[in-house]
Amino acid sequence: MKRLLLLLPLLAGCAREPPLEARLAPLVGQPESALLASQGVPTRSYESEGKKYLQYEWRRTQLWPSDPYYYPYWGGRYGRFGPLLPPAGPMLVTRGCDVIFTLQGGKVESFGVRGDDCR
Repeated sequence: MKRLLLLLPLLAGCAREPPLEARLAPLVGQPESALLASQGVPTRSYESEGKKYLQYEWRRTQLWPSDPYYYPYWGGRYGRFGPLLPPAGPMLVTRGCDVIFTLQGGKVESFGVRGDDCR
């Protein structure tokens, strides 16, 4: 029993939040006001054939450090005799997620998610 109690804090640290789709699913069937209250003002909106589309965009930029093992003259990752590629310097990487909600009759009908940072 004591072992289980000691493991509980470790297991709690491994807990993850549910995926984005699971967090957005409760909004389906809700009025537009509930969507705006929970997600804020959309980035874009469009209306066509009695349906309204609200798009939300999330972007984040990360700085990836340079390759710490690049030593072309001292036998590092690419070595003296390996391919001498230019060093991979720090890079700015932008990742994003777009969520498009479809509304009909003032209620959320469905949503779609796309991007490489939808979590």
